[in-house]
Amino acid sequence: MRTIAIVGKPNVGKSSLFNRILGKRQSIVDDQPGVTRDRIYGYGSWLTRQFLLIDTGGVSSTKNTYQDNINEQVLFALHEANTIIFLLSAKDGIDNDDKMIAKLLKEQAKNKQVILVINKVESEKFVYNESELYALGFGKAFSISAEHGIGMGDLLDHLIAGLAPVDPNDQKDRFKFCIIGRPNVGKSSLTNTILNDNRMIVNANAGSTRDSIDNDFKYNNELFTIIDTAGIRRKGKVVEAVEKYAVLRTQKAIERAQLILFVIDASEPFKEQDEVVGGLAHKANIPTIIVVNKWDAVANKTTHSMSAFSKQIRSQFKYLAWAPIVFVSALDNKRIHTIFETIEKVRLQATKKVSTSMLNEVVIKANTFVDPPPFKGGRISISYCTQVPSQIPTFVLKCNNPKYLHFSYARYIENEIRKAFGFDSVPITLYWQDKNKKERISYEK
Repeated sequence: MRTIAIVGKPNVGKSSLFNRILGKRQSIVDDQPGVTRDRIYGYGSWLTRQFLLIDTGGVSSTKNTYQDNINEQVLFALHEANTIIFLLSAKDGIDNDDKMIAKLLKEQAKNKQVILVINKVESEKFVYNESELYALGFGKAFSISAEHGIGMGDLLDHLIAGLAPVDPNDQKDRFKFCIIGRPNVGKSSLTNTILNDNRMIVNANAGSTRDSIDNDFKYNNELFTIIDTAGIRRKGKVVEAVEKYAVLRTQKAIERAQLILFVIDASEPFKEQDEVVGGLAHKANIPTIIVVNKWDAVANKTTHSMSAFSKQIRSQFKYLAWAPIVFVSALDNKRIHTIFETIEKVRLQATKKVSTSMLNEVVIKANTFVDPPPFKGGRISISYCTQVPSQIPTFVLKCNNPKYLHFSYARYIENEIRKAFGFDSVPITLYWQDKNKKERISYEK
């Protein structure tokens, strides 16, 4: 997917343009410089062509920590983008900040498309001339008013030039999963083995080795998208901008996925980077499968080796206790089929619906069988439970005084639901609601 970054000095209308293109107010717009500090992402479309848009903070030569952070965020966006909109304001002349940005783009966005755009042309004060604009070195400029929509059609036509139209029916039923892990655990080898094994690659959109890469393919006549990501390094080593960018891209890949394959190297001891990656999977709160790769490289294996290694994983990643574990050797194409068998099992659990009557029977019985810890004024009594629509099994439980509910009792009820309805391989979420109020209290697991 084409990625387009909007860059410019403060208060030239970057967020207004971002919102105009997306058709919604996703970025805060204000006349004061520096309102946008971090990068903001949004998916846009024009004439059935889709793209990812990035809004950035205003680049300035001002020297302070706040501005330095903004400038660093802009560098990340330049690494990420294929196309850059260099935005100017018709109300201003070209100043030193504009010239600094032009120089930055020539250094940091080599071989990338840079489109010069003049915003706020509704203003009676138009201080640019053609020679000044051409001197920046980016060719002819587009004149627009993001606030009033003037000139947007021509700009968008130019932005999508060369992009293929997207068939909404082609993406509707496609199941997306991402592969994450620290460097050199075999993520790309696993991706290649899956794709080569199926030999039915529909599409491959590859960026650099630090990008996430989407590959569409079929397995057993079902459409999938597999997202391979850059490896996540230990935080202390994330120094270079491109490495920080790799971490951010991995996080974005997780946000787009319906399931995570968390890859571990069986031939090496667990490392701090593995903990970082596992933490991201836990935080995402979506179905996750732990894939133990390079199992062929483990010497002196016995019939108990898998069980022993699984115990190590459970001890190391207690917060992923529900995640199923599979053992593969990507380079030798061994046991790859177990990944898809497990994906199917996990998908069935994640989409399982439980009748309210059966759910209440199990939950209220569990509440009666084991008394919750007492609190001043009585004990927790659950009066009702129901499942609500969500990407993972999610339940609302009504009770008295949920703020006094001990986390251990919440976990007990969760485990009873898991056992009764077969939710052993997916995360589940419980929302505790005061039966007399609408307030919800969620317990992190």
